[in-house]
Amino acid sequence: MKLANSHISYCSNIHPGELWKDHFHELKTNLPKIKAAVSPNQNFGIGLRLSAKAAKDLANPASLQEFQTWMNENGFYVFTMNGFPFGDFHIKEVKDQVHAPDWTSNERFQYTKNLFDILNQLLENGQEGGISTSPLSYRFWHTENTQEWKSKRDQCTKHILLIAEYLYEKEISTAKYMHLDIEPEPDGMLEDSQEFIDWYTQELIPMAISYFNEKSKLDEDQAKAIINRYICLCYDVCHFALEYEDHQQCMEQLEKLNIKIGKFQVSSAIKVPLATNPEIRKNQKNKLKEFNEPIYLHQVIAKDLDGNLIKYKDLPDALNDTNDINHIEWRSHFHVPIFLESYGELDSTQEDILKVVNLHKEKQRTNHIEVETYTWGVLPKSLQVPIEESIARELSWLLDKLKS
Repeated sequence: MKLANSHISYCSNIHPGELWKDHFHELKTNLPKIKAAVSPNQNFGIGLRLSAKAAKDLANPASLQEFQTWMNENGFYVFTMNGFPFGDFHIKEVKDQVHAPDWTSNERFQYTKNLFDILNQLLENGQEGGISTSPLSYRFWHTENTQEWKSKRDQCTKHILLIAEYLYEKEISTAKYMHLDIEPEPDGMLEDSQEFIDWYTQELIPMAISYFNEKSKLDEDQAKAIINRYICLCYDVCHFALEYEDHQQCMEQLEKLNIKIGKFQVSSAIKVPLATNPEIRKNQKNKLKEFNEPIYLHQVIAKDLDGNLIKYKDLPDALNDTNDINHIEWRSHFHVPIFLESYGELDSTQEDILKVVNLHKEKQRTNHIEVETYTWGVLPKSLQVPIEESIARELSWLLDKLKS
């Protein structure tokens, strides 16, 4: 749906289906109910997630026509896509494989090009489109500060650069503007705003200047303009909250460097202000154990009395650490419902969402806003309700905050 100049939806990665026919069935089952609840009188945007297999299926002209016809008849449109998970996102164990194949690979590059080809055909005339993607790779697959690390980053960066060139040529030939939105997350090769900015300014842009000068005789300003237009940041509020980011400072720095936010992914993490009382602290950790499930990574970032950040690869690693008496807060990468501020002994990073919303209301930062709570199926039973009701409630809560 559209509010002022912002298109708002939720990410369909919540729905299962690695094959397009299965995912399309989920969309036809759930989307009309959600639209009726939150957008009965205007078209409803879809934040579409396609696996690599589903993308190949949907690229078939007959499948694409069927989907477009269904959208036209029922009041739907696509404005953004999630190109982060390549394969099945609802298998028994995803964990770090959500990054696979990474941006070192031709598979990731071709998959992303396929998504853009589909999006180009789905976009309405004059509609901007974007696709979010992995922050290059998973950090622990490589040894940092080695020649191998630099070589892998260069491979990733070259593929991102070629996507920028592809989108530049696409806009010239089709007059449709699309961008790739890099999504930093804990333990990604780019895991926070500063790492993203350093990579963007010190690796991506210099490579682009050299590449476009050698290939097309473009000057430095022209090369920068291509990167600034087609390579953007996916600002996942959950991920930035996990890193204890200062949202205003981050956005001001991005603006100063002319780096665009392609999409806000509105999501919330678990926050645990750790009690000093040992018994209460024990109860908090016992409650947190309810969120320890085997499918997704739930990295924990702790803050200690001196303001230092201590990072754990997954929730069990943090729960097993008994030497944490100086920790004052834990934040865990578990996308929890955005409309809930607390869960008894635990809190959420909902406050970060409100800060981002207010900054967006003061000055529009992007045209694309997507709710991304994909963990409904693995939430503790006490938090589970019918999926269409949950999504509608999240969207209604966000719309209320954007309007107020």
